[in-house]
Amino acid sequence: MVMMSAVSLAACGSRSSETKASVAEVPAAEVAAAEFNADSAYAYVARQTEFGPRVPGTDAWRACGGWLADKLKELGVENVTTQRGEAATCDGTRIPLMNISGQIRPDAGRRVLLLAHWDSRPWADHDGDAANRRKPIDGANDGASGVGVILEIARALKGQADGPGVDILFVDGEDYGPHADGGGDDGDCWALGTQYWLAEPTLDLGAVRAAILLDMVGGRDARFHKEYFSNLYAREVVDKVWKAAKAAGYGDRFDSAVGGAITDDHVYFLREGVAAIDIIESANPTTGSFNPTWHTLDDNISNIDRATLGAVGETVIRALRDI
Repeated sequence: MVMMSAVSLAACGSRSSETKASVAEVPAAEVAAAEFNADSAYAYVARQTEFGPRVPGTDAWRACGGWLADKLKELGVENVTTQRGEAATCDGTRIPLMNISGQIRPDAGRRVLLLAHWDSRPWADHDGDAANRRKPIDGANDGASGVGVILEIARALKGQADGPGVDILFVDGEDYGPHADGGGDDGDCWALGTQYWLAEPTLDLGAVRAAILLDMVGGRDARFHKEYFSNLYAREVVDKVWKAAKAAGYGDRFDSAVGGAITDDHVYFLREGVAAIDIIESANPTTGSFNPTWHTLDDNISNIDRATLGAVGETVIRALRDI
């Protein structure tokens, strides 16, 4: 994703130790159903980073993609589908894609789509050390955090008979936009997996009442402003989510002010007429935009905040009741 000027609906540092933490998943029997568990979400984030950078076409990407599909099935998600394809990057390179989808309560007529990108940035182009700027990142926050929260929501909703149907979509190729020192950006160089998926959707978009994108939802002490395009084109959904945050005790985390205009997966859903919003940290007090670890090697599991994951997960579960 990338920050844009707020004019139209368009196509999303310091040194890092490269150590990875190994965190065991919380056994399902030890976590109450219908209750979001931040430790469990954190473990899902950590597990993704343990594969290594999830750059399309790599062994780590293949292994993690298989794990995600299997994990959804294990959590009781139905109709799990892995869509394979390819897309051209800004410089014309063709990359493989895997989009992974599934459904909770597939027979429910009222449906909400939860989505996140699961790939990670091929280049740490914002790292404070120039020697690191061609290295791939773990993407613990930028990618894995949203996926981890959605996996934990799926676990919490397992076996729940009531509520809306929930569609899940993990999209690929979001973070393959242009490197800082190469190629132009024609506006549609990001969210490649989403663009591919919308051309050949594996879920019924006509049944989706709203879509909630989770991106960079694990940063330390993160605050979430109302993303500009979300607030402009899907304000009713934004208001319901922010109201749910306040009711859950997270009004301090979900700021009522409007934040930046972000090129991210949600804008392509908005173009298709879906009321899509982006929960994303876009007004960090240190940077004025994204989290300080954005597109650096510091975007690793050591900088993931369980409390942030919990605030977002509990908010989304509560919001699902009203959307």
